[in-house]
Amino acid sequence: MQNSLFSSTALQRASLAALVAAAVLLSVSGAAAQDSATGTQLETITVEGDADERGDGPVKGYVAKQSRISTKTDTPIAKTPQSVAVVSKQQMQDQQVQSVAEALRYTPGVFAEYRGASNLRDELFVRGFYYTPRYLDGLFLAGDISYAKVDPYLLERVELLLGPSSVLYGQANPGGLVNMVSKKPTDTPLHEVQFSVGTDSYLSAGVDVSDAVPGSESLSYRIVATGLSTDLQEDFTKQKTFAVAPSVTWSSDEDTKLTVLGGYQNEPDAGYRNFLDAAGTVFPIDGYGYVPRDLFISDPDFEHSSRTQAWVGYEFEQALGETFTFRQKARYHAVDWEHRTLTYGSTSTDPDTGHTVITRSASGGTDDWRQFTIDNQLEAEFDAGPAQHTVLAGLDYRYRSRDYKWGFGAAPGLDLTDPEYGGSEYDDITLSTSSLEELTAKQTGIYAQEQAEIGNLNLMGGIRYDWASTEIDDQLPSDSDHSYDDHAFTWRTGALYAFDNGIAPYVSYATSFEPSLYSPPDGEAPFDPTTARQAEIGVKYVPPGTDMLFTAAYYDLRQKDAVQGAWDSTLGETVYSQIGEIHNRGVELSARAQLTSNISLIGSYAYIKSEIVDSVTAEEIGKMPARVPQHQASIWGTYEFAGGALEGLTLGAGARYIGTSWGNNTNDFKVSAVTLFDAMVSYDFGAANPDWKGVSLQVNAKNLADTRYVASCASAYACFYGNGRSVVATLKKTW
Repeated sequence: MQNSLFSSTALQRASLAALVAAAVLLSVSGAAAQDSATGTQLETITVEGDADERGDGPVKGYVAKQSRISTKTDTPIAKTPQSVAVVSKQQMQDQQVQSVAEALRYTPGVFAEYRGASNLRDELFVRGFYYTPRYLDGLFLAGDISYAKVDPYLLERVELLLGPSSVLYGQANPGGLVNMVSKKPTDTPLHEVQFSVGTDSYLSAGVDVSDAVPGSESLSYRIVATGLSTDLQEDFTKQKTFAVAPSVTWSSDEDTKLTVLGGYQNEPDAGYRNFLDAAGTVFPIDGYGYVPRDLFISDPDFEHSSRTQAWVGYEFEQALGETFTFRQKARYHAVDWEHRTLTYGSTSTDPDTGHTVITRSASGGTDDWRQFTIDNQLEAEFDAGPAQHTVLAGLDYRYRSRDYKWGFGAAPGLDLTDPEYGGSEYDDITLSTSSLEELTAKQTGIYAQEQAEIGNLNLMGGIRYDWASTEIDDQLPSDSDHSYDDHAFTWRTGALYAFDNGIAPYVSYATSFEPSLYSPPDGEAPFDPTTARQAEIGVKYVPPGTDMLFTAAYYDLRQKDAVQGAWDSTLGETVYSQIGEIHNRGVELSARAQLTSNISLIGSYAYIKSEIVDSVTAEEIGKMPARVPQHQASIWGTYEFAGGALEGLTLGAGARYIGTSWGNNTNDFKVSAVTLFDAMVSYDFGAANPDWKGVSLQVNAKNLADTRYVASCASAYACFYGNGRSVVATLKKTW
């Protein structure tokens, strides 16, 4: 079926045209305002906020001071006894990130873009576990099998909480969770227009406007919109996106605040994903060599991927005297996904031509989600005896429904030596339905948390109880319908001592649970919930009077009853099983520093020892799971010239090391390590001419050396090339 929320191609073109027109009008209006008939033009002063103001607001530079992700209260990161990372809007702009996964490239404990150039849904490995759940403004957005994805231009910051987080968020992956914070109305006017061009026919535009509603002292608004069109790495593949996110804030007084947020994202070309063999990527095919990065396994006359999303929600906050604050957040989100493709089969040599050929299979279908989430919180702040207390109690609810249809069929092969595409034969491909399911999942949780500060000692503890139900209705003629209820008690505790010199050692313990949303093989009982527990010790260091944050952490994390999928070519679908227990231990080091007024630096290192302790496959026991690099390291820095002929010029550079990983769970082959380099140069034209204030040009290059590398392999038949070099120039105007 075609996109059921909105039509695609015509709306995409009209929306992008409207976006460009709006950008031009805003630029003209800004210039007109400066050239008004007044005798003297006063300089406009824009203030975007400070990192100390709140834990979900703008961050000045790269170093966030506050965050809500770990506690749901506005807590200093330096006083949080758990690993937290915040990627600011400034960092995302400087690195010109094009996805949330890319925004976390320089964060320790994260293996971003493990599917290489094939990033359809921001999949991440965090502390050795994949399918990291993603939240938007503290509410669940997507987990393991949802195709929800948010354009990073719509975001103020991206936060990462590492380790189990069920005590505040319910069912969750034990590696951690990502929280994306939307751009919301600002306290002062904000106007931004930008245009970008680059390699691979890259073209994008963005508009970001916030101001008070004319004639109102209590209403303010923000409209963020962006459009993108680019060729992808493989031949014939494209990505086209249009996204818009309006929001309105009403505040009658300092005690009451309501923000309504909406969004719409349309992708008539959402991207491309295919699976390559290790033969041809990790090592050469006999008689052929390596498969080119731009080789298109599918066919342009058959390949299709489209996605449409729409959401609306609100955030309400009411102070109840000096002690209590009530908060409520809610959102409805819908995503429609349609995909069909041809996938890599087996390799052989044509006896007549001597060419290397592959078989291909066709597959495709639709995956549509509807979900509603709500979170109610009551916070109390008070002093009792020698302690300052912050107590939080909450009740949240999550409803998700899924309509899933998938099929497979036969397809023509492809000559790798001389590939040819197109033809009427692709019109005759018929997909036989292999999966036809309706899923309904519900979860209700109640939680309570205490934070106590006694002098320099910070204590934290929390408990939660969840009720979850899952119904999987298999509409094919088979006896595989499942309906089951789960309930779980999770908890965590932690302590941190903040010395006056800025050093803060801490210790914490946390648990998590995650009901399975997968169907077991026919005739088998439903899967048990996946559970996990983690102990973490670490130290944080904030030198007094500086914008610096250094952290070091060691964790010991065990997951039980993990569910793992494997492709069954006979059935034409993924078959899931409960493999047992995984034990991960690791060390993470992080540095974020504004060294001087014009030098910023980010550095990270992560080591992990991951082991399959128990599995239904005996050969996997004692081995390291596939796709988990044992070592990762990164560094990024910027230098802004101050004074002299080079004033206004900023240079940035970074390096990312991805260590060796295993290519399958039985550790039969390895994927080689790689070091990648990024660079940035920008110039503020206001330094050369005051009339050009707010105009800047920035050029970013990623994978500067155009290194050919394999990002990871899940097996010998599921490997992914990483992205080659890209160069993008962005012209921006702010006022």
